[in-house]
Amino acid sequence: MGILWGNGNIYTMIEEGSKVEALFTEQGTIIEAGEASELEKKYHSRITERINLNHATMIPGLVDSHMHIVGHGERLMRLDLSEMKSREEVLHAVSEKCRVTPEGRWVVAEGWNENEWMDSTLILSDDLDAISGTHPVILKRICRHALVANSRAMKEAAVAQDVKEPAGGVIGRYPDGRLNGMFKEDPAQELVQNSIPGITREYIETALRMAISDCYRLGLTGCHTEDLHYYNGFLPTYEAFVTVIEEEGMSFRANLLVHHEAAADMHDLGYSYRDGTKYIEFDSMKIFADGSLGGNTALLSKPYSDQPETQGVAIFTPGELKELVKKARSLNMPVAIHAIGDLAFEYALDAIEAFPPKQGLRDRLIHAQIMRKDLIHRAKSLPLIFDIQPGFVPSDFPWVIEKVSSDLIEQSYAWKTYLDEGIHCAGGSDAPIEKLNPFLGIHAAVTRTKPDSQNGEVFGEDQCLSVYEAVSLYTKGSAYAIGQEQKRGKIAPGYAADFTVLDTNIFSAEKSDLLTVRAVMTVVDGRIVYKSRDCDL
Repeated sequence: MGILWGNGNIYTMIEEGSKVEALFTEQGTIIEAGEASELEKKYHSRITERINLNHATMIPGLVDSHMHIVGHGERLMRLDLSEMKSREEVLHAVSEKCRVTPEGRWVVAEGWNENEWMDSTLILSDDLDAISGTHPVILKRICRHALVANSRAMKEAAVAQDVKEPAGGVIGRYPDGRLNGMFKEDPAQELVQNSIPGITREYIETALRMAISDCYRLGLTGCHTEDLHYYNGFLPTYEAFVTVIEEEGMSFRANLLVHHEAAADMHDLGYSYRDGTKYIEFDSMKIFADGSLGGNTALLSKPYSDQPETQGVAIFTPGELKELVKKARSLNMPVAIHAIGDLAFEYALDAIEAFPPKQGLRDRLIHAQIMRKDLIHRAKSLPLIFDIQPGFVPSDFPWVIEKVSSDLIEQSYAWKTYLDEGIHCAGGSDAPIEKLNPFLGIHAAVTRTKPDSQNGEVFGEDQCLSVYEAVSLYTKGSAYAIGQEQKRGKIAPGYAADFTVLDTNIFSAEKSDLLTVRAVMTVVDGRIVYKSRDCDL
């Protein structure tokens, strides 16, 4: 029958400060929210369980609007380099991993970031060859737009010295012309990555189980994720989602962005946009317009300050990008375009304006970091969501100031401006590229400081959001991005009984407390999927 939830700080997110005493849910749906005594009286005969929140704070279930959930599971499974602060520390960790790995087995590590090193000299194939010539070794950059491979990995992948650089990709070389092991963007990275063994159905399922469990722990009830192109293709990956989420009962709301190269497979197998299962739904067609700032492959309208010979990489020409958007429209799909640089964003807008979505569909532009006023003006007139990652502010500053011209930086990472201009925004992490914890993103949106900052430097103080605005990105914003704003993202009658229960009242606590907030309970479809060990609820 039904559950009565009460005795907590229950924030509905209908508007700022809106609270109720209690709510009654039944069969995964919120039936009514209001005064505890009234609900007790009205639904007494239907209440089969009463959950005392014991003064904890309940909000609508948090949803990460942009991540790679299989990739996050891989990060949990693999050697993690993301916290390492020097190239020497990375090389030592890789050496130790090779030492305990049987010869001939691949060593794949995740998350190096030279911007966090005192000596930002890149690790290249000669460095890795000095560690091992018997293990194929691949180190993926934190942005996943670049990787470095040793000579053994390139040999296993049959990448010869005279390999031609693919369109939209970059292959690095030493001054003497030898391959240096650096591969940037998917067309180049896939030359090596496609040879990594072990991407079995079991492997994908294991990664999903680990990732979803971690989502539960962090209070996430769902995500929008892009994985369908990278793990043996569309069908094996989709079937792994069905096995773990539906058949094994790990209830989790997964909206699957469909890589443009997987869209035809989806269609040929009889699936369409919005098809799926109870918890899994096919979403927009994913297209990459450019790369990353860290790798100097985000496409800018002006040269990089630290590398003036380049403006970044256009994954597709403007004409090719328009053809991909046209392809999405032929499949009755909206698009979700990765655009970090302002020129990539401009190309994306050109394509969307040339081929607008069908009435009622909404496109999204993912990241929307380096921006110009004219682009904001064009974007706000379109049925368009900005899918932003607040955690990029503490990750990218201050080094991004050295890369991007000052006039472009002035309009960039401008979350508050976007909201004030009436642009709908959703919030995500881009995990495993950034940490998954949504409260690190909320803290970043509210304070625009580094979590470990000693001087409290604020990067663009005028762009700070309120806690309510920041939480809205992960609740109402994520729901709007998938056209579910009438069913998810609020605590109101008729909405899904998805809740995140916290040990801290985030709306009255100090901003610094956002860094230590813990989820004590996660609820999906009215069912408790996670409860912390020390939870007394």
